[in-house]
Amino acid sequence: MKKEIIKSLVESFESIANKTEDGLEFWFARDLQDLLGYSKWENFNKVILKAKAACEISGHNPDDHFPDIRKTIKMPKGAQKEIADMMLTRYACYLIAQNGDPKKEEIAFAQTYFAVQTRKFVS
Repeated sequence: MKKEIIKSLVESFESIANKTEDGLEFWFARDLQDLLGYSKWENFNKVILKAKAACEISGHNPDDHFPDIRKTIKMPKGAQKEIADMMLTRYACYLIAQNGDPKKEEIAFAQTYFAVQTRKFVS
């Protein structure tokens, strides 16, 4: 993967990060869905379910890393609609990347990104 693409993807991932009032870093699942190349929520949600299972098997509480939320989005002609979303921790994003479709360039990037970030954290 070219350095320019990697830099762009890192910047995109970090740019959609949010923080709670307590300073906890998180990403909205629907934002991450687009970044990871999933056009349909139903397909991305299947990956999330696998990631939640991996979280639980590893001894963590999925509710701590994948809390469900509802948010309102704007529809055409000024209407609004409430949709399901999640607030994902960095760990949840990592698990999603590991359980995503590795044929997608975005997933392959995310897997590498989290491997590098983990190495930085451990070193």
